Amino acid sequence: MKFKIDKADWKLVKLCDVVTKKEENDKENAKNMFDRFLKVEHMDAESLHIKRWASQEAGDEINPTFYKVFRKGQMLFPTRNPHLRRAALASFDGVCGEKTLTLESIEEMILPEFLPFLFHSDSFYDHTTSAIVGSTNPHCRWRDVANYEFLIPPKGQQAELSKLLWSMDEVIEKELAVLEKVETLFLSTSKKIFKEDGGDKKQLKDIAEIIMGQSPAGNTYNESGEGIPFLQGNAEFGALYPSFIKYTTAPKKMAPKDSILFSVRAPVGDLNIADQEYCIGRGLAAIVIDDPNLRKFIYNFLKFEKSELERNSTGSTFKSVNKDVLSSLTVAVSKDAELNVSIDKINSITKSIDYSLNKIDSSKTLQKSIINQVF
Repeated sequence: MKFKIDKADWKLVKLCDVVTKKEENDKENAKNMFDRFLKVEHMDAESLHIKRWASQEAGDEINPTFYKVFRKGQMLFPTRNPHLRRAALASFDGVCGEKTLTLESIEEMILPEFLPFLFHSDSFYDHTTSAIVGSTNPHCRWRDVANYEFLIPPKGQQAELSKLLWSMDEVIEKELAVLEKVETLFLSTSKKIFKEDGGDKKQLKDIAEIIMGQSPAGNTYNESGEGIPFLQGNAEFGALYPSFIKYTTAPKKMAPKDSILFSVRAPVGDLNIADQEYCIGRGLAAIVIDDPNLRKFIYNFLKFEKSELERNSTGSTFKSVNKDVLSSLTVAVSKDAELNVSIDKINSITKSIDYSLNKIDSSKTLQKSIINQVF
């Protein structure tokens, strides 16, 4: 969507012209000032909102490098791994790590409500990622962030654009709230069907053949169509079927057509269906089930298992699963007469989830388009 913006009166500035870098550091007392502290992983990519944090009262251990105080209304920008696109607007006072910038707008230059969207523009991230230094701990320095240049509108236009962008953000947040409710329904319904109903309890190895991927030698890869389509991991996954780009002339482990493709490395549990035969690398497993109805049932069970793994691993990273873990997943398999009923119940909810995800994606795309036209 093209948004007509007249930039005739806009002024070229650097970020350091419109923000102040605050350094409220207290190595001795910071952890005693506030209960809540913020790790980088608590910030969601391309979201201005902080919805998670760590709590000392809850028993979370604060790192010794967490002595920088941030204040409500400040922009927080972690300088480590800027390519992860994490920048958030602080909604409470707390403590963060020493490598997170805490920035305040200079109100004579830029409205506080306009500033946050700058940090979610492609041009800002292109600038910061191009300035990355260090291979072990890639980061950008304040002086490089400070030199980011952009056109700034007069404050009247800033107010108009802020109103538009925050209205769009409100729509996205409402859609995310709806999605959360539907996902909660998915979890509760799935738990009843897959864990609590009176079906026969079976391990996945008793229902399916499980084929763990094995990567061919790198010199056998090509993109010219020679050999067998090859999937290394979930990078090529689509909504349901993968979109492969590589082939291999020396395949090792094969996923048959119609098998369930399961990501065994982070993010664990992503799913696709093999629309043809593929060679699979070590990032994937193929779960082979001949009965199409049982296959649909297990596909939805694995969706549930992914949600449960994510839900129960707060504060940690679930990096990989091996064949033993996958084989031992236990499910209550409905009787034949009830199998389709169970599938229909789950499919109805997953359709609602997909609908919500599509709405959110459309709203975010529109918002991002306008942000990138502004900055």
